Amino acid sequence: MHDGVASRLAPLLTRVLLGEENAAPAAADELPVQVRAWDGSVVGPAGAPAFVIRHRRALRRLLWKPGEMGLVRAYVAGELDIEGDMFAALDAVQRMMRSGDEPIRLSSDDKREIVRTAVMLGAVGPEPRPPAEEFPTGRADGEVTGPLDASPEFFTRMLGPSMAHGTGLWDQAVDLTDAQRAALEAAAERLGLFPGARLLDLNAGWGAFALHAARACDVRVVALTRTHRQAEHLRERAAAAGLADRIDPRAWDLDAAGDGPYDAIVDLAGVETADRDTARLYGLLAPTGRLLLRFQARRPGPHQIRRTFTTSYMFPEDGGLRPLGEIVSDVEAAGLEVRTVGALREHHARTLRSWAANLQRHWAEAAELSGPGHARVWLLYLAASALACESGRVGVHEICAVRRDHDGRAGATLVEGRAVVSR
Repeated sequence: MHDGVASRLAPLLTRVLLGEENAAPAAADELPVQVRAWDGSVVGPAGAPAFVIRHRRALRRLLWKPGEMGLVRAYVAGELDIEGDMFAALDAVQRMMRSGDEPIRLSSDDKREIVRTAVMLGAVGPEPRPPAEEFPTGRADGEVTGPLDASPEFFTRMLGPSMAHGTGLWDQAVDLTDAQRAALEAAAERLGLFPGARLLDLNAGWGAFALHAARACDVRVVALTRTHRQAEHLRERAAAAGLADRIDPRAWDLDAAGDGPYDAIVDLAGVETADRDTARLYGLLAPTGRLLLRFQARRPGPHQIRRTFTTSYMFPEDGGLRPLGEIVSDVEAAGLEVRTVGALREHHARTLRSWAANLQRHWAEAAELSGPGHARVWLLYLAASALACESGRVGVHEICAVRRDHDGRAGATLVEGRAVVSR
């Protein structure tokens, strides 16, 4: 059904998504997605994912905030839906919108045409208030609320039974459970954990690695958690597993770790890893102690810090990802010796897709547990992050480093004790 609201929406949407520096607005049949309006009319290719405009307020949001933030607000508020392949829909829109980090700019002719169309569709009015799930402008206090503070039951639906919140390793894995098990085992091996060792988990989350290390390696774990819910849940899981005397959940601030020393320090879900004080980590490590970090990084080059979906709904204190080279330099400047650096980008993208599939599979329960808006925030975050990894715009890396002892030794290595033979 090409007649109706949808046929008028197509040129308006391409204008507010593309701006004046991009190509002329596409014809309805050239759109990469379907657009379905509140009157049931549809434009766009058959079989393509559909953006469903359920309320005129969605158009008002796009008029006031052209581009990413307008779309995000309309989606989170439930005024715009995505039907079909969520990943394909977001990828198509991102390809249309891609113009570096610059905000959308509209020409005078575009603005006049947009206003004329909006008046015809009854979409003119004051700027709608942001959805309740959006953080206030300027907030950067690190207070944990919103989607990050959802219930354990919600995260069980999304992350799976282990509630591991880091990158799975998919080399030999057949499903998410296998991939997460492999990731936990690999981390324990890289850290060289031994019975009685003291481990600091910088981002314990719901406790998957803390529980694995305490159970499989017989170590004592100090686990820093972002939320009170995570700390309480980890205490309950540790007690149920008979590990209460080996796992000590503490507050998120690094000061809660005490003075050490620790035989190993780990962060397997490092959205915030790059902002940790690496000099402080050096001081917490015992001589020959190991540091293992897995984290997201961006490409090198100039980077404009701006208000985005991530800072508005997920991590308000996030000033933007850093390049890998800067993080390696910080680790070395702290006095640690970098032993290995690896790339996990494809593994992380597949993990994100698996979490998104879990969330969609349990959508009714998840939306009831966290609220529909927060469930939408999580699905949008997972899909957008997976696409960023797959395109190479965001990387995921692992750094393993060691604090050398006073004689410059890094502990046991594969070559230690071997004779030097001259020929």
